[in-house]
Amino acid sequence: MLLTIEKIIILKSIKLFSEINEEDLFNLATSLQEVEYESEVEVIIQGDLGTSMYIVISGEVDVQIDGKKIATLGEKEVFGELSALDPEPRAATVVTTQTTLLFKIDNTILYYLIAEYPAVAKGIIRILCERIRNSN
Repeated sequence: MLLTIEKIIILKSIKLFSEINEEDLFNLATSLQEVEYESEVEVIIQGDLGTSMYIVISGEVDVQIDGKKIATLGEKEVFGELSALDPEPRAATVVTTQTTLLFKIDNTILYYLIAEYPAVAKGIIRILCERIRNSN
């Protein structure tokens, strides 16, 4: 388990959260879940309902749609943000490729951050736009 100060330092280094003040980062750090998975574990399953997003802290994951790998995500990359914003069935399956440490952020926390920090909303929009461009 990481110390709260370590979580804050990690969050501050992620562009999505870099403009958030330390007090709110502390609140985020104490309310997020730190989860570790072994290799070849399905973190998200396509079609399941979801309300959380994840940040890769160490390790990596493969993103698959209908069993076909479409991306590999590594340290400081985000996934699951679409379902965190709009709780609908997950669009993809996400599988660890090695032992992977993730931060899990529930949608209620994400909604608060978006309301308080427009930069978080802009960052998520940027991530979604990039994924749409890459899918074409």
